[in-house]
Amino acid sequence: MSTIRRQSILSSGIVYIGFALGLLNTYLYTRQGGLTQTQYGLIGIFISIANIMFSLSNFGMQAYIYKFYPYYNDNLDKKKSDLVTWALSIAIIGFVFVLIGGLAFKSLVIRKFGAHSEELLQYYYWTFPFGFGLTLYSLLESYAWQLKKSVFTNYLREVQFRAFTTILIVCLFTGIIKNFDTFIKLFSLNYLIIAFTLVLVLIFRKELYLNFSVSRVTRKFRKKIVALAIFIWSGSLLHNIAAVFSPIIIAAVLPKGLATAGVFVLAQYMTSIMQAPQRGIIAASLAPLSKAWKDKDFKKIDLIYQRSSINQLIFSAAIFLLIWLNFKDGILTLHLQEDYLNAQQVFFFLGLNCIIDMGTGLNAQIISTSTFWRFDFITGIILLTISLPLSYVLTKTTGLTGPAIAMLVSFTIYNGIRYFFLLKKFHMQPFTLKTVYTLLCASADFLVCFFLFRSHYGFIWIIIRSTAFIIIYVSCVLYFNLSPDILPVWATFKKKLGIKHT
Repeated sequence: MSTIRRQSILSSGIVYIGFALGLLNTYLYTRQGGLTQTQYGLIGIFISIANIMFSLSNFGMQAYIYKFYPYYNDNLDKKKSDLVTWALSIAIIGFVFVLIGGLAFKSLVIRKFGAHSEELLQYYYWTFPFGFGLTLYSLLESYAWQLKKSVFTNYLREVQFRAFTTILIVCLFTGIIKNFDTFIKLFSLNYLIIAFTLVLVLIFRKELYLNFSVSRVTRKFRKKIVALAIFIWSGSLLHNIAAVFSPIIIAAVLPKGLATAGVFVLAQYMTSIMQAPQRGIIAASLAPLSKAWKDKDFKKIDLIYQRSSINQLIFSAAIFLLIWLNFKDGILTLHLQEDYLNAQQVFFFLGLNCIIDMGTGLNAQIISTSTFWRFDFITGIILLTISLPLSYVLTKTTGLTGPAIAMLVSFTIYNGIRYFFLLKKFHMQPFTLKTVYTLLCASADFLVCFFLFRSHYGFIWIIIRSTAFIIIYVSCVLYFNLSPDILPVWATFKKKLGIKHT
């Protein structure tokens, strides 16, 4: 667990540096005098569409890398491994089909989005390089995770991607980039840039080879590879569509489509801050989980399951309540466009969904790296069957908060099914009494800070309010030893500062 802990902490730290850049970008986007809500909404739609393109085109190659890398690594020399060759080739072919489908169905897109989101139609073709870049990068990232390079890949995705975006924004506002038209076209190349960077690094370190000969591992496991890829691809496709489709539904259904979607995108971004530890933990845990299933080390899997649950719950609850405490004050104090105040209720439902998802641990990764990956497909169907119709109906009836409520309901059911599956099949479950303590500590801390500072506003009070919350929360976490990973990290931190143990 020490390796996972170290990589998770480093990755989470890098992710938070990236989020700091992301917050700067979000501020520049949404401040008075920044981008219009329609332009900001268009950026959010680009990201949603790119994720759908990746989900369609990857054909389960991420899962193929996760599951079978240990077999290729244990039985073949790196130069003779055809794992990456198959993964990239099939995904590129998949994206060609996506491109053909996107061109063929453009008339449908025009009918659905022409009334409320005509700007999307203007930049429709530029979504394809953005989606292709995400596809290439995500597959290479999955391979790099198996090489235990999760820290570097998180740097590329979270820091370099956003740093390039920051440069584009500054160039736009200073007149170096003359207009938004040029900005969005350059922005669409961002994932291609970080994918190319990762390729160069892997080649330089002699860790990426393309072998076009069919290896004995591929021949031996080809039937299992095909079956796994089909089921995991189908399940993850359904899951990802359900996760990212909300801004697209808003843009298609509600008046001022892209502008309204921009408000939702802000709430989504604030929620994504809560997910930083999840990204780091997933990146650090996939390789150990794959090997543990191969070695039938169920105790290690159960340990990862429980540790991921409590660690993610501690972080997600804290960040959710910190943002909720300061949401309205932050928008007004930082002089963001006042329409973004409508994002607060959306954030509430999305944040609760995030806490539930993270609090239930790495159930998706545990199932997908096991021999029961067909279950991914079943739960994906259930998720999509509930989420899309519910999201559409609630968007029509309740407006902006509809998709957020739909996500909370559907993903709670989805995670509940996975929880009971692992409990029944392997007698694994992530919750302990410390789960309850964490929720009680977080709730009590929130109430104390809310009633103490509810009548105070301004930048200084945001700092005071947040500092008080953090001090109380960290004290509770340390006092009750809520996570077995916290005290070793705290001891290391004190050692580096030269603080003697008493």
